[in-house]
Amino acid sequence: MISLKPLPISPTTQLQNLGWDWMLGQDTLPYLANEVVTIKSAEADAYYEAANELFEMFIAAGQQIIDENRFAEAGIPANLIELIKLSWNDDRHIHLYGRFDLAGGIDGQPIKLIEFNADTATCLPETAVVQYAHLRANGLDDSQQFNTLFETLTGQFEELLAVNPDLQPTLLLSAMRGFPEDDANVALLGEAAREAGYDIEFDFIDNVDFSAEEGIFWQNPKNGQFEKLDFWFKLVPWESIAEDEPELVQILTEIVRKRLAVVLNPAYTLLFQSKYILKVLWELYPNHPLLLETDTKPLVGKPCVEKVLFGREGANTRILNPDGSERQITEGDYGDYPKIYQEYVDFPKDSAGSSYQAGVFYAGEGCGLGFRRGGLILDNTAGFVGHVVE
Repeated sequence: MISLKPLPISPTTQLQNLGWDWMLGQDTLPYLANEVVTIKSAEADAYYEAANELFEMFIAAGQQIIDENRFAEAGIPANLIELIKLSWNDDRHIHLYGRFDLAGGIDGQPIKLIEFNADTATCLPETAVVQYAHLRANGLDDSQQFNTLFETLTGQFEELLAVNPDLQPTLLLSAMRGFPEDDANVALLGEAAREAGYDIEFDFIDNVDFSAEEGIFWQNPKNGQFEKLDFWFKLVPWESIAEDEPELVQILTEIVRKRLAVVLNPAYTLLFQSKYILKVLWELYPNHPLLLETDTKPLVGKPCVEKVLFGREGANTRILNPDGSERQITEGDYGDYPKIYQEYVDFPKDSAGSSYQAGVFYAGEGCGLGFRRGGLILDNTAGFVGHVVE
C-alpha cells in the first residue's frame, strides 16, 4: 500500500502566502493534493538511475529510427525530417528537459517505463516549487526530496550558452494562447534561464516573427521595435507545428541550418515523443527490466494498453483484456493517429483505490520526482501529489 502523509497546510495556501500562485494559473491550483507520498532513499536513487539509463536507451532508439529511415512508421511528418536530422547531428542542440512517466518504484514494485514526455512536458512548477513549498510550510525538511529540478534546468541553460558561444544570450519563450498552465510552465523555465544569464522575453507564438534570412524576432511593445533573439523555447508540440504550419517548418529549418537561432526543445525530440519508439526500445532491449513489451498490434494473450502515437494526457487510450475485450477507454482528439500496444502493468494504489504514476524529470540527468494520482487511465483530471524521502 502506498504511504500518504496528510499535511495541515495545503500547497495552495502556501503558494498564495508566498505570492507564487501566479506561477500556476487558476486552472492548476485545485488539483494539488494536500498529502505527500513517502518513499525510501533507495527508491529515490532507483528513480534517478532509471531516468539516466532510459535516456541513453532513447538515444540509441532514436538513432535506429534515423538509420533505418523509419520516420513514417513513427508518425513523423515528412516535412520535419530534415530539421530533425540537422538538430540530431549537431551537439549544440541540447535536449533541454523532458519527463519520464513511470509505473512502480515503490512498495517493492519494479520501475517500468510508460512513456517519455520529451517535447512539451508540463508539471514543472508543481515538481520544482509546489512540493518543496508544501514541505516547508508544514515544518518538514524541504531537502528530503528527490528534487533539484530548478537548479538542473539552470545548469542546462548555462550549458547551452557554453556550447553556442557564437549566439547571444537572448531567449524568447512562447506558448499558445488560452492555456494558463502552459504559461506557468514557461514562466518557471524563464526564471531558470534568467539565473543562467539570459535576457528573456515572453510572448505567445502568434506574436513571434520568423525569417529564413534573419532569424526569430519579437516586437517590443515599449518601443515597437523588432528585436532578434538567438534562442527560442516553444511549448508547442512539434507535430502540431508540422501539421498546422508547414511554412513555419521550412523557415525554422533554414534558421537552424544557418545558425540564426537554436530552437528548444530540438526537433529531434519528436523521435522520443512518438510512442512508436517504445516498440523500437523493445526491439533493441528485449525483456529489459525497465521496459514493457510493445508492438503495433495487440499482444496475444496479455492485457495491454492501446495508445495513439501522439496522444496526450491519457486521451484516446484503451485498456484491453487478454482476450482483446475492452476494459476501459478514454475519448480525445488524437484518434486519427496510428496506434501502439504496450503491455499493461498495475500502478501502485492507495487505500482508496487511486493509482499513482511517478514522473521523473530529465534535464541532462534525472532531477525531480512527483506523482500524478487518478484512475486506471491517468487523464487531464489527475491530481498532483508531492513526496518526501524518509
